[in-house]
Amino acid sequence: MSVAVLGGGSWGTTLANLLSKKGESTRLWVRNRALAGKMTEKRVNSTYLPGIELCRALQITPDIEEALEGADFFLVAVPSQFIRSVLEDHRELFPDQAAMICASKGVELETLKPMSHVIREALGPKQARYACLSGPSFADEVSRELPTAVSLGCEDRVLAHTLRDLFSTEYFRVYTSPDFRGVELGGAVKNIMAIAAGISDGLGFGHDARAALITRGLAEMSRLGRALGAQERTFMGLSGMGDLVLTCTGDLSRNRQVGLKLGQGQRLQKILEDMHMVAEGVKTTRAVYELGLEYDIELPITQQVHAMLYEDKNPREAVQELMGRALKDE
Repeated sequence: MSVAVLGGGSWGTTLANLLSKKGESTRLWVRNRALAGKMTEKRVNSTYLPGIELCRALQITPDIEEALEGADFFLVAVPSQFIRSVLEDHRELFPDQAAMICASKGVELETLKPMSHVIREALGPKQARYACLSGPSFADEVSRELPTAVSLGCEDRVLAHTLRDLFSTEYFRVYTSPDFRGVELGGAVKNIMAIAAGISDGLGFGHDARAALITRGLAEMSRLGRALGAQERTFMGLSGMGDLVLTCTGDLSRNRQVGLKLGQGQRLQKILEDMHMVAEGVKTTRAVYELGLEYDIELPITQQVHAMLYEDKNPREAVQELMGRALKDE
């Protein structure tokens, strides 16, 4: 099978390398021409995935037309806020009913729409078939072939099983779910909770506080999911609880690192300037906060993270407000 991977960050590079090592014909589109040239020559993505040797068979190109030509499947690993523009600008290059697999996690800030809506709208009359890949998976660990399990959300059962077989290896296990809404929403909202957990740890609040944030964060995620048409049980799985635990506790999480530094007193602008890669949770916080207002959903953790990120609220004050809310049954 031929696969085009859009996005030369850590996750796009990792998945492209995984497929190429499996023997699948894989082309990776890297927007930055200089980086694409270095990756082709040195066989390593020193900017986003240092220390990981890239398969010799992996084709790397800065030309998106070359990357897309003749592909059977299209894996999108572009930062979520840029997916619409990339696809709209190159819509004519995609075939009708293209099989699109989204590996990016977020909610579009301008429209408050999940990636399933964004991709289908961006490709319009092409009538794209949609799947999303999400779950507890750090690019570095997958690249080093450490055991990992993820969820693939797709309502087309035949396509879901085809993609499951395409991505699965002896170290990368893929489960399928028809609830693509829940799978993609869990992957987005967990980044907000990772920022919150990082802030808590940065303030020195300990394991108890982190466990409470993870548990109540899951409840918050489930409430939002129900309102948006997802199945609540999906959030008990890999793309919900699994990814939530990983990003709230693992130091490889970019969103957790943002929270840690905020809790330690650093300014958000400085934190983001110092980062090589995108922390999706920063913009997702604003989008989910707006969704909560639109649907009148109680999202207390998201509200406080939003206040800390965008209203310069003191983290200790935010925690006091969370702890001081009216008591209730769980």
